[in-house]
Amino acid sequence: MSASRFKFSVQATDGKARTGRISMLRGEIRTPAFMPVGTAATVKAMKPEAVRATGADIILGNTYHLMLRPGAERVARLGGLHSFMNWPRPILTDSGGYQVMSLSDLRKLTEEGVEFRSHLDGSKHMLTPERSMEIQRLLGSDIVMAFDECPRADQPRDEIARSMELSMRWAQRSRAGFDAGEEYASRAALFGIQQGGLDEDLRRTSAQKLGDIGFDGYAVGGLAVGEGQEAMFAALDFAPAMLPADKPRYLMGVGKPDDLVGAVERGIDMFDCVLPTRSGRNGQAFTWAGPLNLRNAHHAEEAGPLCPRCTCPTCASYSRAYLHHLVRSGEILGAMLLTEHNLSFYQQLMQAMRDAIGEGRLAAFATDFRRDYFRGRG
Repeated sequence: MSASRFKFSVQATDGKARTGRISMLRGEIRTPAFMPVGTAATVKAMKPEAVRATGADIILGNTYHLMLRPGAERVARLGGLHSFMNWPRPILTDSGGYQVMSLSDLRKLTEEGVEFRSHLDGSKHMLTPERSMEIQRLLGSDIVMAFDECPRADQPRDEIARSMELSMRWAQRSRAGFDAGEEYASRAALFGIQQGGLDEDLRRTSAQKLGDIGFDGYAVGGLAVGEGQEAMFAALDFAPAMLPADKPRYLMGVGKPDDLVGAVERGIDMFDCVLPTRSGRNGQAFTWAGPLNLRNAHHAEEAGPLCPRCTCPTCASYSRAYLHHLVRSGEILGAMLLTEHNLSFYQQLMQAMRDAIGEGRLAAFATDFRRDYFRGRG
């Protein structure tokens, strides 16, 4: 396979943290990287060119939602997801497993896969490792995620173990299904997903099984599912180091800005989360001085920007008072401007961490960040 298909290089380390670069046919991804979530072939309230302008190198698409609407086969007929949504850079697609478990009221889990009814119209579908690989191939994803089951962290250990072992068997089938499409596999990458909840031994077993199969990158799955930051960080104290050091490590579904800083300190290279876009649509802005609720009345007379340290177009051109007015009035522009700001802030945070790691000062950066972030909520 061509080296340009997928190549990860670590450029600097600082403690457990790494900064590096993923090279793919559709472009380079600077790590640590935050991927905006484009669930239904759109990053909500943003044009693709505006997403790129925030500094994003890659976005995430959702297999479950896109298979139901507009349909993977339709997207393929229309030229693939990149052309469909006008995003020419890398796209990572999740496997659909988490959404099947969390969004479908009627589902049946077997060794073969998951039979479920659509949350849209009740139609019946079957999602297996092989079908997940097929859907992601039809979409034209650059980074494909193995199909897995994601149990809640509060399940009994026996249930977590059963689920992990099933996910590892599905990982093997995902690998085979991905490789079966030889032409597609020559230009895309496949990531495996470590499971095991908060249990160190289960995580180690999962990592060993994934390593035996072999993947281009590895995700730490099964976190950010209600266990809380302290428990998540405790798992991240050991889980990333179990995965190959020469491959990128992706923490799925995370998170708040302080989650990102703590996870980078523990060796994570990639993230995705709906929080910056969802919060933007609900009147919340993330800043270096903590999150702001723009519905609060005390913003009504503030003539300054959301965040004086932010370089985004929203902060350069609009006052906090105006944004407060838009949010309180329910205007669409408010959601658009706050989403643009939040995504820009997240990318500025990632760049700041990349710089700090490269200069060997991540610990000092993290200390200063937490001091300012937790002192300034309002």
